[in-house]
Amino acid sequence: MAERMPVNVLVPGRLHPHAVKRIGAEFDLLTAERADASIIDAADRARIRAIASMTRIDADFIDSLPNLEIIANFGVGYDAVDAAHAARRAIMVTNTPDVLTEEVADTTVGLLINAVRELPRAEAYLRAGRWAGEGNYRLTPLTLRGRRVGIFGLGRIGKAIARRLEAFGLMLAYHNRRPMPDVAYPYFPSLRELAENVDTLVVAAPGGAETEKAVNADVLAALGKNGVLVNIGRGSTVDEEALVRALSDGTIAAAGLDVFAHEPNVPPALIELPNAVLLPHVGSASIATRQAMADLVVDNLKSWFGEGRAITPVAETASVVSRQA
Repeated sequence: MAERMPVNVLVPGRLHPHAVKRIGAEFDLLTAERADASIIDAADRARIRAIASMTRIDADFIDSLPNLEIIANFGVGYDAVDAAHAARRAIMVTNTPDVLTEEVADTTVGLLINAVRELPRAEAYLRAGRWAGEGNYRLTPLTLRGRRVGIFGLGRIGKAIARRLEAFGLMLAYHNRRPMPDVAYPYFPSLRELAENVDTLVVAAPGGAETEKAVNADVLAALGKNGVLVNIGRGSTVDEEALVRALSDGTIAAAGLDVFAHEPNVPPALIELPNAVLLPHVGSASIATRQAMADLVVDNLKSWFGEGRAITPVAETASVVSRQA
């Protein structure tokens, strides 16, 4: 049995049950319905030294916890946490990279194939009895063969996607904030330039103000009428109204989406489109991967309070030093 640490850890809102169970066994667990200082007793707020969460943690909530040292975020994306403010307060923020990389990359390839070859629609055709009654499903106008793929966000997940698509014999290019010296794929300094030079755009970029609605009407038009968009990064990176128009009027051919701007609410106009393959944010949603993410959340807490260091600090707080050091 793990040694218990006398540290108060707050879990606001929902969190993976494996993480909650481990926190309860290895720390002093506090829970709250949401990250709202008004519903947490002042004495409890003073005792809280850590947060483990998968919800919004804003500057006001951070400031309401005078002895907070670390925010352990469940998920590789941490745009829900005000990491810049945490850094100014010398509070560590961690996320859960790597453990979900391969699962999300697998899902991306599945979304791309489903969008191009219409596999969900073909299955629905069969299940409705139409194969027997009407004959073979139509020949798909799109194919994966010969596609030129641009990746927006060539980080850990983007590189894992690229490795898979390279094995399919597809041409690859990318756009990041800056070129990567260890990458041989062609680099384009703007997202529009990338879209102009490919016919398949895979979005694996983080969320936040810098990427909000980066995939807009101009980018979709540049992708072209045979274009396919796949998004497994953050829903906020795509202008969903522009995407609906582009899919409806033939500006692009198809899309595969696992993330949306206002989850779990998906625009009805998007749901109605036959050329959109939609998943309920399941990119990393296997039992094994989600448990590994939960373990990394707790392992970051253990390492911080036991060894004075975080395992996976986010960039904004990489220089934050433990108060116990």
